[in-house]
Amino acid sequence: MTTPDPGGSDLHLDLPAEGARRTALAQALRNAVRSGRLAGGTRLPPYRTLAADLGLARNAVADAYAELVAEGWFTARQGSGTRVAEGVATAGVPADAAGPAPARLRHDLLQGKPDPASFPRGPWAASARRALAEAPTEAFGPGDPQGRPELRRALAGYLARARGVRCAPENIVICSGFANGLRLLASVRPRDWAVEAYGLPFHHDILRTAGVRPHPVEVDEDGARTTELPARAGTLLLTPAHQFPTGARLLPARRAAAVEWARAAGGVIVEDDYDGEFRYDRKPVGALQGLAPEHVVYAGSLSKSLSPALRLGWLVLPDHLRDQVLAAKGLRESWASALDQLALADFIECGAYDRHVRRMRLRYRDRRDQLVAVLAARAPEVRVTGISAGLHAVVELPPGHEARALAAAHAAGLALDGLSSYRHPAAPTPPREGLVVGYAAPPETAFTRALGALAEVVGRTSAGQGTVVSAATP
Repeated sequence: MTTPDPGGSDLHLDLPAEGARRTALAQALRNAVRSGRLAGGTRLPPYRTLAADLGLARNAVADAYAELVAEGWFTARQGSGTRVAEGVATAGVPADAAGPAPARLRHDLLQGKPDPASFPRGPWAASARRALAEAPTEAFGPGDPQGRPELRRALAGYLARARGVRCAPENIVICSGFANGLRLLASVRPRDWAVEAYGLPFHHDILRTAGVRPHPVEVDEDGARTTELPARAGTLLLTPAHQFPTGARLLPARRAAAVEWARAAGGVIVEDDYDGEFRYDRKPVGALQGLAPEHVVYAGSLSKSLSPALRLGWLVLPDHLRDQVLAAKGLRESWASALDQLALADFIECGAYDRHVRRMRLRYRDRRDQLVAVLAARAPEVRVTGISAGLHAVVELPPGHEARALAAAHAAGLALDGLSSYRHPAAPTPPREGLVVGYAAPPETAFTRALGALAEVVGRTSAGQGTVVSAATP
């Protein structure tokens, strides 16, 4: 008895039970291509496999394939098999089936994106290979929701050395980025939270969905006004190293006030250290957590330092919160890939993470310096505010100018956000106006043009000259 060939991919076709099935097969294949169900370049199963799947004679399937090759529907090459020909018309799919074409985007200056071209593929691949080769057998099982012990040990050493965090591996819980960690914390903390008046709307939505009652705290050039924290709040969400998005640093006196509030009220500070490694005018300020480990949850991730694609973050928790967070996480929920965790542990231990951060610190500092210099020369009416740090900067605008600048930027093919969109909806005072400019992600070859386009948009808008259309022309 001959065993059917198990190779090839599955292909669903509806054929009549009786009649000229070879002819029906050829027509069914044509219809699959016309409808777009078989896209150009799709490799078809070997004729022996398809014959066995459909209960047809091999010759019938081979003849149908040959017929469609002759008609130009398929291509056949030795060693490459039979494939759907590229560029074959799909009459059954309307030209606009995917929706209207998006507006042409020439330059992406949205905040929050590291340079994707700078991801250290070689060093990361080396760490991933070592991690896979050396992984214990139990790493391929259900695992520990707290995270791999190898990564927690590596992080405890790195965070103590580079960010001044005081913790043991047992205080660390690995999560799938900061948003995942924020959801966990919102589920275990009292419902009244103090939040900075400026922050990510996405984070505001997470807290609202969890039933948190927000109490916005005003932010100025010295960071959040922690001397004015509401009495009802039991948790404070803070970005002390580099306030997001205004770019302010929290003054030492305000850091101390936040800690004093937490100790007096029995409260908890959630420290979002989203880009703390990237300070350019001086050494990075140490984490607030180092002042009061029993009252501060330190949160970090790879989304700015390495890549958001890895979906890895961590919470450094006081002893009294660890078990609550783990219970909220659950035995089968919110896990990060164990193999990625092992790769990151190796990446940190071998020094590759430090080398990458230092290299990107130099690159991003140069990008920010270029932004400041171009705007100073071509749009001196505006100023870049905030400390020299991070992956974004704020271009302050006079009242009434933000909407015009955003419209001009859109017309010129520039993608960027307005500062007012980050204002918490419950904040009582009107928002400041400006542009939040992400300078990390554009390719090197396009960055100069992006800055020129931005400068022309900002300069003409601040001068009241309206929309600019030609500024971003490559």
